[in-house]
Amino acid sequence: MMSAAEPHTASLSITVTPPDERHEQAKPASQSWFIAKLNPVSRFICPLFMSLPLFFTLDVVSGSIQFGVVLILLWIGGINPLVVMRRTWPVWWGAFFGFITIAMYGRTGGTIYCSWGAVTISDGSLYIACATFLRVAAIAVPSVMFMLDLDPTDLADGLVQILHLSPRFVYGGLAGIRMFTLLQEDWRALGLSRRSRGLGDGNAVARMFSQAFGLLVLSIRRATKLATAMEARGFGSDTERSQARVSQLHTIDWIAYVVSIIIPLTAVGIAIATGNWHSPLRGA
Repeated sequence: MMSAAEPHTASLSITVTPPDERHEQAKPASQSWFIAKLNPVSRFICPLFMSLPLFFTLDVVSGSIQFGVVLILLWIGGINPLVVMRRTWPVWWGAFFGFITIAMYGRTGGTIYCSWGAVTISDGSLYIACATFLRVAAIAVPSVMFMLDLDPTDLADGLVQILHLSPRFVYGGLAGIRMFTLLQEDWRALGLSRRSRGLGDGNAVARMFSQAFGLLVLSIRRATKLATAMEARGFGSDTERSQARVSQLHTIDWIAYVVSIIIPLTAVGIAIATGNWHSPLRGA
């Protein structure tokens, strides 16, 4: 029987799977199976196509139709409407405050329900407020859902290979985005470093500005090193670069383009046909 003084000699075995036998599931590019199959460039262009026609109208019909159709299509694509509402909560806050502001200060027309100083709530202001609320939802919700979980590296590859943007500009922006995620860690590290030297116990405002200046200096130094590294890898050369990852459009991308054009044009067309179309340059 082993005594308490004797060391425990039982060996522990750890099983390691060889790299060629590992099967890790790739993280989905979106909760929607349809959006996940789109090229990142298409996920950037489709919301733009859906948004443009709504900039030329301000009515309840077109905004409500487009928003309803988008919710249905996202539901068919695998995203529950409740999940859409939850993941786009900043949009609803912005639309709500826009509704309140326009309802109080919008163009007066029809029956006046409340009037107090500069605040006047009437049929006209309420109509414009509702139309604005729906237009913000119809434009912002699909934009947010298309851009969620989008890989910046895949988007950069698509912008260079499909839209033929400057690789120096695109990959420089990509590197900046990657470095931007380090700011929080740098801020925390600077704070701990200053406190260890007794510099973090003074005025909070002065400490914040001093630490912000230190973060600025650190960011400039890191950006200089990153620029030098990119120049060394030929990012400033005029020679055509090869691509490690091929980005191209498929049939599903063209289908998405057609749908993104049909939805807003149909919504605006119904508004015109029913006599509800109004130009955003004039009131109700």
